[in-house]
Amino acid sequence: MTQETARYFDWAATSPPDPDILQNALDRSLEAYGNPSSPHAAGQAARRLLEEARQQCADALGVRAEQLIFTSGGTEADHIPLLSVLTKPNKGKILVSAIEHPALREQCALLARLGYAVESIPPDGDGFIRPEAVAQRVTGDTLFVTVMAVNNETGCIQDIAAIADAITRASAGKRRPHFHTDCVQAAGKVPLDLAHPGIDSASLSAHKICGPRGIGLLYLAKPIQPFLVGGGQEQRVRSGTENLFGALAFADCLSRHYLRPAEQGEAARRAAEQAARTRAFVAALAEIDGCTLVPACRSGGDGERFSPFVVQAAFRGIPGNVMVRALDEKGFRISTGSACSAKKQSRPVLSAMGASREVQDTAVRFSFGPHTTEQGMSDLLAAVRDIHATFAR
Repeated sequence: MTQETARYFDWAATSPPDPDILQNALDRSLEAYGNPSSPHAAGQAARRLLEEARQQCADALGVRAEQLIFTSGGTEADHIPLLSVLTKPNKGKILVSAIEHPALREQCALLARLGYAVESIPPDGDGFIRPEAVAQRVTGDTLFVTVMAVNNETGCIQDIAAIADAITRASAGKRRPHFHTDCVQAAGKVPLDLAHPGIDSASLSAHKICGPRGIGLLYLAKPIQPFLVGGGQEQRVRSGTENLFGALAFADCLSRHYLRPAEQGEAARRAAEQAARTRAFVAALAEIDGCTLVPACRSGGDGERFSPFVVQAAFRGIPGNVMVRALDEKGFRISTGSACSAKKQSRPVLSAMGASREVQDTAVRFSFGPHTTEQGMSDLLAAVRDIHATFAR
């Protein structure tokens, strides 16, 4: 681990890749250079490695290999099930939580312009989507529901299993909508059970857990009719020549980092250690005059409701972009929110939570990963205090 990595606190945007994972995947994919769809020996060698990677992912996730589709990233893994509504004969309703990542929020807005009824599911003031808020909006013409597992800005852990159950109950006697959950910020950070009944699809991304960019994974409980078609790769769900290097690397990432409920192992140990560091960090932030945790209800002792890998806080009188630049000059990397929305001034997630304009303007995100250390977080806290003393009014 380098000093730069030790001072990197923007893991929710992307993680420093693990050199061992990348090198191992590169070496294996260089040996199996054929197209996995080719019938000759070189192609079939690549096919075998691809299917080995799929099975390794399935073993880590606790699902069947045939339920996994390799994609180009989390965004495509979100889009494939969502755009499948375009294959339906009737335009129905789409329910999207107001705290979704732009990959889903913006795509749903486009579908609304195409004539689909898109309804937003509001969070409560603390950023949580209540199962009853979802259930009361499910009607007979609802085609698709999407609620992310962990919010990428606030770290709020949504009760995906309870939401899936609520959708099932609300659909009794009528067609059940497809329930999708974006697990990009959850996989490898909090325990996940994708095999829970009622979770129809889920998206994951390798570059959030020490893997390369450009490789994602879509879990499908059962086959769907894709809107985009082509060569028929990936069980005709995601056409295009497969990224063998990425698949091999992602499989290794999941084996090392994925957390299933009640699991005891190295990944669980790392998560527990980070939870302890985050509790102390949150408590220290709360003592800074003018600092507001976002949501304000967050405290050091509510780890089951929040990911220990994401903390958001607002510093009165210090615009978020000022805090980001000031920390950057000291060698610390943080962000104001989703990297995919970094150039935009709006904060849709905070707005949906009812946060004040001042909080939206001054909130920043600290995010952590497997290489985060107690010393690194202590140094970060000291830098934040120093900047606060310089800029706060």
